Amino acid sequence: MKKTFLVLLITCLTLHGYSQISYEKGYYINNLNQKIDCYIKNMDWKNNPDNFEFKLTPDGPSEIANINTVKEFGLINTSKYVRHTVKIDRSPETANQLTHDKAPIYNEEQKFLNVLIEGKASLYLYEAGNLKRYFYTTDSLEVEPLVFKSFLKADNKVGQNNEFKQQLWNNLKCPSFKMNRMESLEYNDRSLIKLFEDYNECIEEDFVSYQNKTKANIYHITLRPRFNNSSLLIENPASRAKDTDFGSNSGFGFGIELEYILPFNKNKWSISIEPTYQRFDDKGRSKLNKVFNEELFVSVDYRSIELPISLRHYFFLNNDSKIFANISYTFNVRSDVSIEFERGDGIKLTPLNGKSGNNYGFGVGYKFKDRYSLEIRYLTSREILENYMAWDSKLQTTSFILGYTIF
Repeated sequence: MKKTFLVLLITCLTLHGYSQISYEKGYYINNLNQKIDCYIKNMDWKNNPDNFEFKLTPDGPSEIANINTVKEFGLINTSKYVRHTVKIDRSPETANQLTHDKAPIYNEEQKFLNVLIEGKASLYLYEAGNLKRYFYTTDSLEVEPLVFKSFLKADNKVGQNNEFKQQLWNNLKCPSFKMNRMESLEYNDRSLIKLFEDYNECIEEDFVSYQNKTKANIYHITLRPRFNNSSLLIENPASRAKDTDFGSNSGFGFGIELEYILPFNKNKWSISIEPTYQRFDDKGRSKLNKVFNEELFVSVDYRSIELPISLRHYFFLNNDSKIFANISYTFNVRSDVSIEFERGDGIKLTPLNGKSGNNYGFGVGYKFKDRYSLEIRYLTSREILENYMAWDSKLQTTSFILGYTIF
């Protein structure tokens, strides 16, 4: 079974290597203000790029353009990036890295800014890892940073420099805008985009929103019944009399997966949680006394509610088909483990009531029309007698999972 899984995983990665690269209609403007129509490799960038790959014709060779030679580039009706030299504050926002300095610490950098709203007032984004910084322009202002910074106050509690609210109150004048709206404004895409859209509508100016141009449904709920093939070995190194290999056993399980498609890199990455019910029920034998050939009958009943958390990557084959690979870490939410021993003469020995541990999982699968899926998932060895110091156990499972996505 392990060999089968490895073959499938290698096949998945090989297909990815040969999968079609998506070049979409776009353009760029060079330093001579010449606009060149082309086909740009759409990476659905999470982090603002410093370069991009393009072809002048669909079948032509690929070339690389960078920020030193390009003033602007974009994908038609999808996204747009413009080059600006701006002041960027790279102060961290994580609590354990904050300082007592309230003022931003600016560095002047040349970057491609992601255009979110383009109009009489325009909104831009620069993103790099966990850093997100917003910029804006109006007909009377050059590109300026919207000032926001977290810092430690004198009592070591977290404070925020929200100067961006005052900036926007001073420069985006609309009769319907009230101070309480600015006070409730948040430093994120949704809040700022909505404000800039409302402002351009208020002054009756045309604008373009590049947000949500190609976003698909980013949440999915999938019903996932499964067929499990499991094996279990229990051992007591101090006394081998009760060691039992239950061999291979088949059973069924069921899970409900909640998947979130990450909003970058063309919807190729997702994270999911999947509450799952599993059961392993089997009987085995061991030699209680090899001298007198006395047998010991062993039965196990294992039931668990698990919570796998998975990171998944999709490899698109065409508009209807895609394959995927994922890695999971499975938390044991609740488990009931009962192992009973009975001698050949009918006398029952002290049973074991175990506790299950956590483990990893690796899966590959296929999805059709974003509705139907099939996955093979290999789960690493799981300890189901975690509360017994003298016992070792290895429960290993390979699952064949069917999926039906509700939405």
